[in-house]
Amino acid sequence: MSTTITEIFAGEVVTHARVRDVALPLGAGTLALITLDNGFDHTKPNTFGPNGLAELDAALDAVAARDDIVAVGVTGKPFIFAVGADLKGVPLIQNREDALAIGRLGHDVFRRLGELDVPSFAYYNGAAMGGGVEIGLHCTYRTVSRNVPAVALPETFLGLVPGWGGTYLLPNLVGAEKALKVVIDNPLAQNRVLKGAQAYELGLADAIFDAADFLEESLAWTARVLTGAIEVRRPEVDKGKAWDDAVNLARWTVDGKLHGAAPSFVRALDLIAAAKDRTRDEGFAAEDEALASLIMSDELRAGLYAFDLTQKRAKRPAGAPDKALARKVTKVGVVGAGLMASQLALLFARRLEVPVVLTDLDQERLDKGVGYAHGEIDKLLGKGRISGDKANRLKSLISGSLTKDAFADADFVIEAVFEEMSVKRQVFAEVEQHVSPECVLATNTSSLSVSEMASGLAHPERVVGFHFFNPVAVLPLLEIVRGDATDDAALATAFAVGKQLKKSCVLVKDAPAFVVNRILLRLMAEIIQTVEEGTPIDVAERAAAPLGLPMPPFVLMGLVGPAIALHVNETLHGAFPERFPLSEKFGAFVAAGKRGVYLPDFTLDPEAVEIFSGGTAPSTEEQVLARALDALAQEIGLMLDEGVVAAAQDIDLCMILGAGWPFHLGGITPYLDRTGIAEKVNGRRFLEPGVASLG
Repeated sequence: MSTTITEIFAGEVVTHARVRDVALPLGAGTLALITLDNGFDHTKPNTFGPNGLAELDAALDAVAARDDIVAVGVTGKPFIFAVGADLKGVPLIQNREDALAIGRLGHDVFRRLGELDVPSFAYYNGAAMGGGVEIGLHCTYRTVSRNVPAVALPETFLGLVPGWGGTYLLPNLVGAEKALKVVIDNPLAQNRVLKGAQAYELGLADAIFDAADFLEESLAWTARVLTGAIEVRRPEVDKGKAWDDAVNLARWTVDGKLHGAAPSFVRALDLIAAAKDRTRDEGFAAEDEALASLIMSDELRAGLYAFDLTQKRAKRPAGAPDKALARKVTKVGVVGAGLMASQLALLFARRLEVPVVLTDLDQERLDKGVGYAHGEIDKLLGKGRISGDKANRLKSLISGSLTKDAFADADFVIEAVFEEMSVKRQVFAEVEQHVSPECVLATNTSSLSVSEMASGLAHPERVVGFHFFNPVAVLPLLEIVRGDATDDAALATAFAVGKQLKKSCVLVKDAPAFVVNRILLRLMAEIIQTVEEGTPIDVAERAAAPLGLPMPPFVLMGLVGPAIALHVNETLHGAFPERFPLSEKFGAFVAAGKRGVYLPDFTLDPEAVEIFSGGTAPSTEEQVLARALDALAQEIGLMLDEGVVAAAQDIDLCMILGAGWPFHLGGITPYLDRTGIAEKVNGRRFLEPGVASLG
C-alpha cells in the first residue's frame, strides 16, 4: 500500500475486520465470519479507507490460509453494513497517481472474496451504500435483512462512479436495465435508495430474512446452500439487444436532464455499456481509470462540498440561537385552509403529533382543507406506510374552526393566507388577541417583510419567518427569517420546530424574497428580459441547459405559477428596481391567465409567443447564459454584502435543498468561482480555492 495514500487518509476512522468462527447448522462445517466494525455506534457508519482495507486484506490472508473452513461470511455491526469509501481524504489528493492507487486498492482487496477456495457470503444486515454494496457483489452469495433502510450506489450523485466493481459486477448479476436503475436513475431522483425488500426483488440478494433473527437465518440458509439442500438460481442476463436498449434509454435520460454537465453519469454509462463484453480484469481496470479521472475533477470536489453542506452544515445552522431557549410546542394553529395550509397542518400533525387546528372564514373552505389532510392520511394508510391506529390518531389531531379563539392554548401559530401585507398584518393582529404572549407567530411568506408584518403588534418579538417550499412534504429546506424585533426564544423555538419537522433550516435576514426566490427571480428576470428583446422562448429556455438544472426556467415558472413569480418580482422591484424591472409583457402574460408558455403537449403556446413578441435584439443561447450568470454572481455578491445569510455556503445549501440545484455544481457559488464569473463580476471568489474545487 502506498505510504502517501495512508498519509492522505491520516484522519481515517478505521473499520476493523474482526474474524470469528461459526459452527454452521446441519453439520455443514465451520464458517469464518468477518464483522465490519469501526467501534462506534450506528451514528458513525462503517466506511472503507486505506487502513481499513489493509485490515480486511490481512483478515482474508488469515482465512485463505486455512483448510478447516467451508465458507467465509461478511456482515456489519448492528444496524450498519457499510456505507462506502471514506471520502474525507479525497479533497487532499493532488495527483492522478494517488487517485488511481485508491481505485486499485479497493479492487485488489474486495475481489479476493470472489477468488477464495471456498464460497463467500455477504449478509447485508443494515445500511449498505457504495463500497458497502460492492464488497457484497464480490461475494458468491448474498442475503439481506428486510428492515435494511438503504441500499444504494450513490456515487454518480457525488461526481464519482461505483468504482470498486459496481459498474461491472452489478449489470452482470442483474442485467443492464436493473443496474442502471441503481447507478443512474436513483441518483438522478435526488439520490433515492432501495429498501431491503426492493434490493432483494431487484436480484441484488439471493435471500431475504426478518431483522429479528437475520444472522441466524442467514447462517442456516448458508448451511442449506453448502449442503445442497438449496440451489441458488438466478435469471440469465440478456447481453444482447436488451442491454444496449437499456443503456441507450439511460443516455437519453441523462442527456435530457444534465446536458453533459455531470461527467460522472456519462462515465458510469460508458462502463456499464462496455461491461457485457469485458473480462473482470478489464472491467476493474476501466473502473480504476474512471475513478482516477473523476477524483481529479472539479465536479467531484463540488459534489463532496455539497454533500458536506447537506450532511453537516444543515444539521448545525449558522447563527441559530441556543436550543435551550426553545419553548415546548403542544398545540399548533394554522391560519388558512387552502392547499398550502392543509399541507402544513398535515406535516405538523405527522411530525409533532400534537393537536393542529386550521381556521378560515368559510365553512366550505375549512371542510375542504381538513378533508384534504385527512384524505392524505388515508392514502398513507392505503399504502401501508402507517397503521390503522396511527391513521385514526393523526386524523383526530387535525380539526378546523371558524374562529381564532381556537388558538387560545396554541404555542405556535403559522399563517398561510393570501400573499398581501395588509391581509397578513390583520391576521396576526386578530391572532394576538387570543394567544399567550409567549406563543410564536410564524409567517410562511415567500417575499414580504417579516419586520413590517410584526410592527403593529403588542409583542413583535414573537414573530418569525417560516418559509416552506412546495411541495411541503418533499422539499427539505426551511428558510427561518429573523425580523428586526424577533427575540432569541422565538427564533430558538422556530429552529426546534423545524428540526422536529425534519427540515433543514437556514437562518436568513429579513430581506426581500430571502434567498431562493431572490436568486431564482433574478435568473428569471434576466431570461425574460432577453425574450422581450427578441430572443425566441425556446432559445432562452435552452440557455441554462449546460448547468444541468432540474428543469428549464420557463418550466419552473409554470410549476411555481406565473402570478406568484410576478408578485415576488414586484416585491423585489420595490426594493431593487434597477435589477428587477417590472415587465409589461410578463404582466400581460399573467393577466391573460396563462399558467405557462407550453401547451399540454409541451409545444409552445402561440398566445404566449405573441405576448412576448416584438423585440428586435435577439441573443444566442451562449449570450443568454453569460448574461444570466453575470446577474447571479452580482446578486449573490450583494446578498452576502447585505448579510442575508452568514456565508456563501448557506446560499448553496438553500439552492440545493430549496431549488434542486445540482450536487455536481455544489450549489451555485462553486460554479461561478471555477468559471471565473465571480471574480469577473465581483473582483473576488465566493469560496477559497480548494473548498469546492481542485484549486
